Amino acid sequence: MTKAELVFIPFPGIGHLVSTVDVAKLLVDRDERLSITFLIMKAGVDSKVDRFIDSVSAACKCIRFIDLPKDEHDPNQPILLSFIESQKPHVKEEVSKLVSHSELSHDSPRLAGIVVDMFCTSMIDVAKEFGVPSYLFFTSGAAFLGLEFYIQALHDEQKVDPTEFKDSDAELVMPWLTNPLPAKLLPSFLLHKEWMPVFLGQTRRFRETKGIIVNTFEELESHAVSSFFKGNTPPVYPVGPILNLNRDGDHNPRSDRSNKYKDIIQWLDDQPQSSVVYLCFGSAGSFDMDQVKEIACALEQSGHRFLWSLRQPPPRDKMEPPTDYVNFQEVLPEGFLDRTIEIGKVIGWAPQVDVLAHPSVGGFVSHCGWNSILESIWFGVPVAAWPLHGDEQFNAFQIIIELELGVEIKMDYRKELFF
Repeated sequence: MTKAELVFIPFPGIGHLVSTVDVAKLLVDRDERLSITFLIMKAGVDSKVDRFIDSVSAACKCIRFIDLPKDEHDPNQPILLSFIESQKPHVKEEVSKLVSHSELSHDSPRLAGIVVDMFCTSMIDVAKEFGVPSYLFFTSGAAFLGLEFYIQALHDEQKVDPTEFKDSDAELVMPWLTNPLPAKLLPSFLLHKEWMPVFLGQTRRFRETKGIIVNTFEELESHAVSSFFKGNTPPVYPVGPILNLNRDGDHNPRSDRSNKYKDIIQWLDDQPQSSVVYLCFGSAGSFDMDQVKEIACALEQSGHRFLWSLRQPPPRDKMEPPTDYVNFQEVLPEGFLDRTIEIGKVIGWAPQVDVLAHPSVGGFVSHCGWNSILESIWFGVPVAAWPLHGDEQFNAFQIIIELELGVEIKMDYRKELFF
């Protein structure tokens, strides 16, 4: 009955953390000899992250969380890269403590491996230093993983500069898609001179891992998953859909801690079946005041019932998520809330799983984050795609063209987010 321990190093955003923790839960539920330690990097103040961690810690004794010290980033480097690098000494120190404790006590679990987030590939060096295998947890889909490998090989082997595809009408044919991908739908970070080398470097490091765990399932991405068996990449393990259906922490509107969400569900209870359009743009999605007013005018003129998760953008120089507005009237058109009181509701952070699960919700205007796509598929709610940044333009293409599970608002819309 040898005990083993895995160390997980997630990216600190709630969208990555929740699915990573749910993978860890699946693992510890399957083998009582396994325990998992999460090393949590603090990129900024996010109460949702803290409440989520407290909730999981109380419910699952085989998973523990260690907060790492917060360091200042190098202003001469991209914030993301600098932040992750600054945490490497702290990660080494905590892993060293785990290994030392294991060596001193025969009853303590031995370190079996380190699982790193797709943005935390520099931590692969820590696994090598301690002589244990590293695994990658990829929070996007299998086809997007294939895209990253495709662009990296295109650059390294054929000497193609991906930034030349910006504003191009070219179409890219790759093994992981059944349709050609318009180059204008490539992620912003592959079209940007500063960021492109960073993400190509990340993808090169994917190849150093012993395996890649992907939040997808074969029935959804059968073509993409099967294509990995023919390539020269590490083994790919589809383990999804990973969905936080239990709604840990304040995500659960039925918990005592989230009474402020009860009126959302009560409002939905009063609406006819499949009559409400739900608008939500993820944990990092927000719009400036002019865009908010245009969306509000469109909703009012449409006459359709709506539930709108509207959030305030963070300062441009801060690596922080959007926050809830104190007063919606400061950003919405004058009189909008009064004129739409019979058909609409504007809210802050949304208990998304419970909203999508509600029978009154019939459509989802979404940024096409991968977690949101999986949730919409799970609950059978069609998507109207409005991608913003990251992998979202690609995801919109996949949901509309590849899978035919959504409709387009504007697939090639993009809002720069360089954090």
